[in-house]
Amino acid sequence: MMRRSILALNAGSSSIKFALYDLVSSRDMQLVSRGTLDLGDKPTLRAKAADGTVQCDRPLTADKRRDAAIGEMLNWVQGEIGERNLICAGHRIVHGGSEFIEPVRLTPYIIDAIDRLTPLAPLHQPRSLAPVRAIAALQPDLPQVGCFDTAFHQTIDPLVRRFALPRQYEEQGLRRYGFHGLSYEHIAGRLSEISPIFAAKHTIVAHLGNGASLCALHGGKSIDTTMGFSALDGLVMGTRCGAIDPGVLLYFLLERGIAAEELQAMLYEKSGLLGVSGISGDMRTLEASNDPRAQEAMALFAFRAAREAAALANTMGGLECLVFTAGIGERSATIRKAICEKLTWLGVVLEDRANNTHAEILSRPESKVEVRVIATDEESVVARHSRMVMQA
Repeated sequence: MMRRSILALNAGSSSIKFALYDLVSSRDMQLVSRGTLDLGDKPTLRAKAADGTVQCDRPLTADKRRDAAIGEMLNWVQGEIGERNLICAGHRIVHGGSEFIEPVRLTPYIIDAIDRLTPLAPLHQPRSLAPVRAIAALQPDLPQVGCFDTAFHQTIDPLVRRFALPRQYEEQGLRRYGFHGLSYEHIAGRLSEISPIFAAKHTIVAHLGNGASLCALHGGKSIDTTMGFSALDGLVMGTRCGAIDPGVLLYFLLERGIAAEELQAMLYEKSGLLGVSGISGDMRTLEASNDPRAQEAMALFAFRAAREAAALANTMGGLECLVFTAGIGERSATIRKAICEKLTWLGVVLEDRANNTHAEILSRPESKVEVRVIATDEESVVARHSRMVMQA
């Protein structure tokens, strides 16, 4: 019997993460394969089975066009790992604006509507839509579903998401949206699976990767988050500045005569860890460096994360659980320790051995705040939402 499957895609700047799931029942899915389509100078397709067995690790053709590379990935998925009926492709889409607050079937009309949101996420939205358009051209009969990073934060109170700007701008969509919602949704679900007690706790989830943000969770819902109108806000990131005095931007525009496009490139691609260190935006490179500037960049990253965590604790009226996730959050004991040490006044007491071995629970028994590491899995959320849309 031919298996029915869903392909989940998570597009980044130079790669696309993907995962293939088989539908084993009306409610359950089984991971078949997980991989990465590297779209850099040497396009490469890598994939592993659910048990970690390498299924594919090969360079693609000399043609470096994104559409051609996606076509090769689709051919591999459908032809080289067994007979299956691919019923849809689901996509993580960064910005849904005020309109798209739940997963949706991607029609040409919907794709155009999502594209009109590009000014809200000028670098991320085109990356989100690129594989959507490529698959539509390569396999126009394959249904596609969009899942939005901003949707999870629709539960944030209007007081928290409002800017102190003239009201007509809020009515035009200028407000705090929040991002990394698919990751936070996964963590909220995992906490509920671990114990229903966790769903009722005042929890901060630290999604720390090249893009980084925090989310205040209560009852499995987003209460507050550090990213706002754009993915530039909040924490220091790999190449993004995070929260910055608007006067600095006015100074660059009015006094230094920097063009808007140049300023955009600076804020998104030349700031953050890369800008402060002058070395790299990759935390692993900075941790391995003896350069004082690398240490300064890491210290600023941790300081800002702890300061924002304190602000989110204020929004919730307390803090009972702190969860680290994503690349840095899951793998950097140094950064976790630096952040937790700045939150001891909130009752965080870290167990160094557990932290250094990346244990599931990092806090000591006497800690008033339970500290955990939980791996994120945005692709599984995309697949689950896609299945629901296809079953509707």
